[in-house]
Amino acid sequence: MPTPPTPSRVTLYTRSGCHLCEAARDVVREVCGTDWTELDVDDPAVRTGDGRPAAEVYGELLPVLEVDGRRAGYWQIDADLLVAAMNRSSTL
Repeated sequence: MPTPPTPSRVTLYTRSGCHLCEAARDVVREVCGTDWTELDVDDPAVRTGDGRPAAEVYGELLPVLEVDGRRAGYWQIDADLLVAAMNRSSTL
């Protein structure tokens, strides 16, 4: 039986037209390659881990970076922040 794919460790919550989201996307792509997930908070189907609409929770904080389901940063995302969050999370 095939092994189900593991979920991406990194999730970036964004919205269209957000210049900080574009910069964060470039950083995440540089660090993670293709192994990450981007979710548009304006999609009504996108929910946070506790089931609330992502736009309601993250709407004013975008972009929001999560690593292994934990918020790792918002607004200004850089490579150092992402790498540190991934290292912290992998040691838990």
